[in-house]
Amino acid sequence: MQKSSVILAALCVSVFVVGTSEYLVAGLLPQVAEDLDVSVGAAGQTVTAYGLGVVVGGPLLTLLTVRTPRKGLALSLMLLFAVGSAVSAFAGSYEVLLAGRVLSSLSHAAFFALSLVVASQVVPEDKVGRATAAVVSGLTVATLLGVPLGALLGERTNWRTPFVVLTVLTLLGVALLAAVLPRRHAESAGARAEIRIMAQRPVLLAIATTAVGFAGVATVFTYIAPLLTEVTGFPAFVVSILLLAYGGGSFLGNIIAGRLTDRAPAATLRGVFAALALLLACTPFAVTWRPTAVLAVLLLGLLATATIAPLQGLILRHARQAPTLAVSVNVGAFQLATAMGSAVGGGVVAADALRWTGLAGAVLSALGLLVSCYALPLRPKAEPEVAGTPAEASPATAA
Repeated sequence: MQKSSVILAALCVSVFVVGTSEYLVAGLLPQVAEDLDVSVGAAGQTVTAYGLGVVVGGPLLTLLTVRTPRKGLALSLMLLFAVGSAVSAFAGSYEVLLAGRVLSSLSHAAFFALSLVVASQVVPEDKVGRATAAVVSGLTVATLLGVPLGALLGERTNWRTPFVVLTVLTLLGVALLAAVLPRRHAESAGARAEIRIMAQRPVLLAIATTAVGFAGVATVFTYIAPLLTEVTGFPAFVVSILLLAYGGGSFLGNIIAGRLTDRAPAATLRGVFAALALLLACTPFAVTWRPTAVLAVLLLGLLATATIAPLQGLILRHARQAPTLAVSVNVGAFQLATAMGSAVGGGVVAADALRWTGLAGAVLSALGLLVSCYALPLRPKAEPEVAGTPAEASPATAA
């Protein structure tokens, strides 16, 4: 096995561990609420706190560590995540659990961004899309297997056990990364260069594409269970099976999109958003008949994560001179998209129009397609050099 493949595998495993933590507590809310003597709604705010930590804390931590050697930073971020998981596992109060979740979330965006940047640097330029997909597959497997298995373990024992297991797995991930990651210089010219690159119009447009376009998926997926039970008429156990199929489709869509991104990034991005907009527009009609409802769920899974590789590739392309902050902010943009899509879908559901969430999602995905046309032209112009970029800066101290 090539060295780059070993590095990508180690990053994928580590991202799986980090990704499992994000929604792990969502399946354990009743146990958490009862044990810590809070309402289920209050327990649910631990998910919100984690999301806010990713959106706000991730970029800040990234800025503070832009000159830190890459291997040392990766290990430090994973150790910070382990500390947060351990604090969550042994939390004696709701406030301590919140603190543990926030600690873990701070490393989430920064580590994911670092993993994507490192992955893009250990492979040839024509394989960056596949490398990105390999790292992102850790997240899709976390959603498909990590979260439900963690919730099942918590139900069979108690809610703290999954966090103990997560802590142990994180420490094993640290050992794995320590063994395989190469020592690399911190190639960024510093925080100012990172901010300057991120503030450029193409990069901001790419981030906006993520925030708006991916929100279309969240508008429907957040309410997919009641949609399939109340409109389609599926029993709850069938919905669970369909969600597993959705996760399998997500894994496959991510891998396929990574390969297509290497060949035609602009066409892949636009094709995915166009297909998403069309699918979401058809969803209100598809869910009225069980066979087409099943097909819609499978296609949604296939297309949802197919957006990630081309979107992250778009960021890496436009911010190649100092990409870490831009990638970290884009990770937060996915969180923002989920929050925005959930809010839009919630408004539609509140208006007693559950069946029509797909139309709202289609509008958002179509807007994402429109923004992507400005963010990634089919015939890109030559990109000017930016003063103060890593090409002009002296390398930082090695790890």
